[in-house]
Amino acid sequence: MLGRRKNPNLLLEKTIGYSFRKKALLVNALTHRSFRYENRDVEFDNQRMEFLGDAALGFVAGAYLYQRMQDKDEGHLTAMRSRITSGKALAEIATTMSLGDFVQIGKGEERSGGRDRASNLADALESVIGAAYLDTGVKAVEKIFKKLFVPYLDGCGEDLWADNPKGKLQETAQTLYRKSPVYRVVDQSGPSHSRVYTVEVVVDGKSVAKGKGRNKRVAESSAAAKALHVIDNDAPQEEESGVTRRRRGRAGRRRGPRNDD
Repeated sequence: MLGRRKNPNLLLEKTIGYSFRKKALLVNALTHRSFRYENRDVEFDNQRMEFLGDAALGFVAGAYLYQRMQDKDEGHLTAMRSRITSGKALAEIATTMSLGDFVQIGKGEERSGGRDRASNLADALESVIGAAYLDTGVKAVEKIFKKLFVPYLDGCGEDLWADNPKGKLQETAQTLYRKSPVYRVVDQSGPSHSRVYTVEVVVDGKSVAKGKGRNKRVAESSAAAKALHVIDNDAPQEEESGVTRRRRGRAGRRRGPRNDD
């Protein structure tokens, strides 16, 4: 008599602290778009679950921090949530749990190091969270959060903006210009299963920097990091940015009245 089919993701379920009722959801969450691209009989990949997981993780993280840090203001809570849900945090957690070993990826992506690529690992972890939400709702996400993210939070240092250039740029732009930075995709290259995005960040109406990445989030983080260097004058620039010119202009106006004659 045949026994039950072996669950190939049993170890992963133990690692995340949650056992899926609908195992197919977890399989879909672990299917990279490159695998679907190379296997036409595969109907789903994890991109939509990644979107859902991002939202679910943000909500659960915010609720947890609200209860745990009752003496902290909104700014502190927002910064900490951004830090523990950042792409780097997700990739570090995914690496620690060897999530890449469970992901189905295409042969081309495998040869290019895609199984260990930080952006792929971060996306896969978000997809697993999205799949858990689809399986049994918020309670499932809370279980995963307590198992994986609370220990990560406990190990975080005091720098709220560490590993979160977008959060730091947001705060900087609001302080200097009372405006939020705007990110926009200006270019896409590569095949559909291995896109490279170029994102431009605009601060106070001026283009400040551009960044590239395997997904929009990584490209935005890269652009934000470069923008911070420009604003803080920490890196040499071939061409003075609009933001730097604006700051110099404002500094000049503070020193005395402008003579237009």
